[in-house]
Amino acid sequence: MSQATWFEGVKAMVGKEYGRVNSWDPVNSPMARQWCEMMGIDNPCYYDANYGESSPHGYLTVPPAMLQVWCMEGLHINNYAPGSTKENPYEVLKMIESHGYPAVVAVNSELEFERNLSVGESIYYTTRLQEVGEEKTTALGTGFFVTLIMTYFSEKAGGDEKVGELLFRVFKFKPANAGAPKKADEKPAGIPQIKRPAPGVSDDTKFFWEGAKEGKLLIQRCKSCGTLRHPPGPSCPSCHSFEWDTLTSKGVGEIYSFVVMHYPEVPPFAYPNPIALIQLDEGTRIVGGLEDINPKDIKIGMRVEVVFKVVETDQGEITLPLFKPVL
Repeated sequence: MSQATWFEGVKAMVGKEYGRVNSWDPVNSPMARQWCEMMGIDNPCYYDANYGESSPHGYLTVPPAMLQVWCMEGLHINNYAPGSTKENPYEVLKMIESHGYPAVVAVNSELEFERNLSVGESIYYTTRLQEVGEEKTTALGTGFFVTLIMTYFSEKAGGDEKVGELLFRVFKFKPANAGAPKKADEKPAGIPQIKRPAPGVSDDTKFFWEGAKEGKLLIQRCKSCGTLRHPPGPSCPSCHSFEWDTLTSKGVGEIYSFVVMHYPEVPPFAYPNPIALIQLDEGTRIVGGLEDINPKDIKIGMRVEVVFKVVETDQGEITLPLFKPVL
């Protein structure tokens, strides 16, 4: 299919409106308080009802920059509140990607606010595909700027009220000098293969990597108080002793937390790329990549065990401790 043909279909989508995405909870002070703690904000307008009523707003409000927070899906991807649309407002990005424009370098996000929200309001947003620009060539490659507008509303008995707007713009592109897709084991002629960057190895961490090379997961242990610590360091955070030895972990534990990296795609890593924080049975935590699992199947509390994998880096071979589900 020629570019002119498929791009006509993309341009025809401009102006399309997508249904509402609802908030899980009404605007509330506990979420605002936690958000403020994370951001280092101390404003009594956001947590003191008496102060809020006497403030210029005249009511207890929440930070305007939290506008996006109320309608987010939460821990699990696409887990939106009941009554939300099932349509994918980012479908145009998938269409462009399917025609050979896979990369994303960054996004531009602009928030505008009509007014401060008050505690108790129920919020939702709708999405409109605002624009798909003509093909543009940059130093990074050739692609299209796509702009989406998310309009936020507060539910009102006499008619819903617009309270803010989010402009979301992304450049979907084909990297410069990108040729036809290569097979996994095929190296492009004349182009050096990108290798995984080697981890930094210091006097404090050398023992860990030497242990991994021998198939051992070594955890640093304080000789004075027995506290386990990872990542390794020169002194104990509990008693400040500089004396330490190591414990050979069984390499078994559970997923305490995790993220799944999608974009930007940085070679030579495979995507989606799941990374987990593992609570080892010995009592300490370690960050590691996950193997042999569909990212959609990852769950907090899932039992995992260590596996050792030799990989080629820009400084030679190294053995990485990774984790896979316990069968």
